[in-house]
Amino acid sequence: MAAPIFFCLQFLCFALTIIGTRAQGGTWEVIVQNAGIAAMHAAVTRYNTVVLLDRTDIGASNLSLPVVNGVQQCRNDSEDLTLKTDCSAHSALLDLKTNKIRPLTIQTDTWCSSGQFLPNGTLLQTGGFNDGNTKFRTFTPCKDTSSCDWVELQNISLSQGRWYATNQILPDGSIIIIGGINANSVEYYPPRIGGAVNFSFLSNVSDNEGDNLYPFVHLLPNGNLFIFADKQSVLYDYVNNVIIKNLPLIGGGPRNYPSAGSSVMLALEGNYSTATIVICGGAQYDAYNDRKVTIPAQGNCGRIVATDPNPAWEMEDMPLVRNMGDMVMLPTGDVTIINGAQEGSQGFGLANNPCLNPVLYQPDEPAGSRFTILNPTTIPRVYHSTANLLPDGRILLAGSNTHAVYTWVQPFPTELRIEAFSPDYLSANKSNLRPVIAKAPKSVQYGSTLYNVYVTVPSNTTGNWEVNFASAPYTTHSYSQGQRLVKMNIARPVSESIGKYRIVFQALPSAEVAPPGYYMMFVVNQGVPSLAVWVHVS
Repeated sequence: MAAPIFFCLQFLCFALTIIGTRAQGGTWEVIVQNAGIAAMHAAVTRYNTVVLLDRTDIGASNLSLPVVNGVQQCRNDSEDLTLKTDCSAHSALLDLKTNKIRPLTIQTDTWCSSGQFLPNGTLLQTGGFNDGNTKFRTFTPCKDTSSCDWVELQNISLSQGRWYATNQILPDGSIIIIGGINANSVEYYPPRIGGAVNFSFLSNVSDNEGDNLYPFVHLLPNGNLFIFADKQSVLYDYVNNVIIKNLPLIGGGPRNYPSAGSSVMLALEGNYSTATIVICGGAQYDAYNDRKVTIPAQGNCGRIVATDPNPAWEMEDMPLVRNMGDMVMLPTGDVTIINGAQEGSQGFGLANNPCLNPVLYQPDEPAGSRFTILNPTTIPRVYHSTANLLPDGRILLAGSNTHAVYTWVQPFPTELRIEAFSPDYLSANKSNLRPVIAKAPKSVQYGSTLYNVYVTVPSNTTGNWEVNFASAPYTTHSYSQGQRLVKMNIARPVSESIGKYRIVFQALPSAEVAPPGYYMMFVVNQGVPSLAVWVHVS
């Protein structure tokens, strides 16, 4: 009976695509044919470059380290499991202006590591495997993209090895690092006296698949952390190391690695007192343990108001089942669910039936009307893929490698192409609504100050203005660590002249609402965003 059941499942997924919500909206473009590395991790910098990272113990990549003064640069590592001397790169910098790739040098293994931007715009990268397990690394982006590279910090290290951990920037600008394999604890950067602090929630929720890895972490506007692992979630007072509330179980199966759902906190707005978390997709419980690559993925999303006195999950079905999907916050406050597979789980060779259609989730629509299937890609992106919002409103898609080495074996060869997906708001028929930022503040401070942003619009048709700040998260394993969108309160839009407007917005009230750092500031006119400018929040 296995074959008929499998056929029915395949037909069901096909039927959903055809007779469900009609595929509409969005265009795809391959912007780099061969990046040389498969991007397991990715982050967008304030200089409109993208840091791409793989692992160092995978053998040679397709991107060579540079030749300096006639000498081939190589990485020598006696602890490397594959190559003791490696002259290929395992990190790279993509310049979005030229779509050129420059190799970067990473010394220790970043396999399944974590990261977050510091308030000054430096990317902090933590942990990994083998010789990288306790490492701190930094990448300080540069305007001259030919000069910056990774720095391995020599005088400090993690208190515990962190493999499959999650990072989140805090209101004071420090970074909390949570969990990982055999690390049911939290610790901080800069390191604090005492090192790691026990966090028993992670060990309590762990099942025999290890579904407590890469926990979903969101900083709430009241200063507490929402932390989700497996099927359970808590509100955590990290200052006092106290769990202040246990939230209800989500419906369905496990959601974290290796079962691989995804999560976002919806846009913060109004008086910023309400925070809503959405978690979508994942694998069935037994798919990873039993290596069942044809078990259909989960097809629902849970939504909970984490700041509600009596929070409860609202469950709704997606039009397509999906695991390993990336949930990307768009400049409008909508969410795109992209990448992933419809069967199996995370892991080498453990998924099947790629989910080529993104899905748009519109949180302000009523339940039952929130999802729209978008136009498909032709490139499967399953295990070890990434998805990042770009300053021009596109989504950058990179990576996908279901193998322990680089291999070109079908059906899922190592993917070195990089794509950009343009949501429907970038379509030509909406260009007359697209605002252009003519002048904007370079920095915004917390408090009661009013700020001006000046925009032009090709058409006189305007209305429903928004000024939205989007963070630049660190994306890996279907979760964007530190992802955040904050809608500013607009005091008044002023028409300066025909097609020219001054929008007055209120400063952010606190670092709990938007931690310090660099944000992409988008002006949105009737659902159509501008090209972002980078603004420093402090």
